[in-house]
Amino acid sequence: MTDNRQRTSTGLHEDAQAGAVAALPTGEQLTEAAHQHISDDIKVKFAGGDTFLVVLRERVDEFFSSTGRRRRDCTEMYVKTAAIALWVIVSYVLLVAWATTWWQALLLSTSLGLAMAGVGFNIQHDGGHSAYSSRKWVNNLMAMTLDLLGGSSYIWKRTHNLVHHSFTNITGHDGDIDLSPLGRLSPHQKRLAFHRLQHVYLWVLYGFVTFKWQFFDDILGIVTERIGKTRLPRPRGWQLVVFVSGKLLFVSLAFVIPMLLHPWHVVLLFFFAASFVQGLMLSVVFQLAHCVQEADFPMPREGTGRMENAWAVHQVETTVDFARRNRFVTWYTGSLNHQIEHHLFPQICHVNYPAIAELMEETCRDFGVRYSSHQTLRAAVGAHYRWLRQMGRPTTAAVT
Repeated sequence: MTDNRQRTSTGLHEDAQAGAVAALPTGEQLTEAAHQHISDDIKVKFAGGDTFLVVLRERVDEFFSSTGRRRRDCTEMYVKTAAIALWVIVSYVLLVAWATTWWQALLLSTSLGLAMAGVGFNIQHDGGHSAYSSRKWVNNLMAMTLDLLGGSSYIWKRTHNLVHHSFTNITGHDGDIDLSPLGRLSPHQKRLAFHRLQHVYLWVLYGFVTFKWQFFDDILGIVTERIGKTRLPRPRGWQLVVFVSGKLLFVSLAFVIPMLLHPWHVVLLFFFAASFVQGLMLSVVFQLAHCVQEADFPMPREGTGRMENAWAVHQVETTVDFARRNRFVTWYTGSLNHQIEHHLFPQICHVNYPAIAELMEETCRDFGVRYSSHQTLRAAVGAHYRWLRQMGRPTTAAVT
């Protein structure tokens, strides 16, 4: 596998205008918001003086001003939404009402699983980040496509947006890198003997992630008012209506309607196939961006919670892009192969990320911030495989 990692580090800008960031939240504001949802004795605090972020935002603002591109409400995104929605509907209808042989059902289940992952990567993700539209109701509607997939847009916004995007790759804070006890993704996590084989078995377990949040995590979170370390106030009013109706609609689409036409064991079998494909795709795309050797796993200083880097620098150096020039990967994953761009500008529609990637890399080079990217999808998958193997070795002791 060819690993064409790009790393840049040269000069440093000395001045910038603070007004450029007035309309957007700072790293400190993000982490303060996130800390309203977690209970830790020590709050994580990033270094101040984030001149890098000020200049970067100025340059991105200038890019949109000079090109006339829209940050949200992009025609390309609406066309893409229609295409993915049609993909889901056709796959579902053919699977439930047309397939008569096992191989037809298997092909259509795979197609449906890929299409549902496409909804998550593109429609739900942008809606949940308020990146789809400038209109709140449109963003909420797009975010609720997760409820159709069996998840919860209410829970996702509180765990992914606030926690993962604030504390990326910080062990004990970023729940997205916590697979304990089944896997070890960080050098700061405890190693168990069976982790020696995690580079083999985790690829299978990734396929079960959707089952976990559909039937366990969401329900337990509402009952206990907590997802991991994240406090989770119970939904009320309209949010509760969306949560309950979303679960009921998902169960109806996944089980009730198909069982009117097919034996229950056949429905369960091909539901498993579709959900497994969906979970595998969603999990692997995330892991390629954060759980590789090129991504940092920094920890706050003991007793103070202070991080060495400013928030924006932390986001860049804990995240890795991949296959940026692969148009199909970019289209299907909702530009999540441009994960660095997404972490710094989550409220910009993802169709813009390829256009600002070179600008991002240039700014990182100017400030001496390490920007990492795998040239191909194959290189990224290989990098994650090697990281799993490294983290499972007994010689890779847990860092205390």
